[in-house]
Amino acid sequence: MKRLKEPRVLDRETENKVNFIAFIIQRFASSFKMSGPDAYLFLKKYGGLDYLYKYWDALHTDIPRYVVHEMFMVCRENGGPR
Repeated sequence: MKRLKEPRVLDRETENKVNFIAFIIQRFASSFKMSGPDAYLFLKKYGGLDYLYKYWDALHTDIPRYVVHEMFMVCRENGGPR
């Protein structure tokens, strides 16, 4: 009989980070009338995701509206549409 692998469990900090990043991507998408996948690709292309990964611990304490605006400004500075 084949033994099943134990499911991997994320530590609390990683789980919080993943949940926050998913939440902000969706907020960004709805703010700019984009689908979730389009918002993800936009943020990835223009450095927004790198910024989010790097500073998530500070960003998650801020109001989501400000985080979305900050993400837009980061993307704009990295060649995103004006």
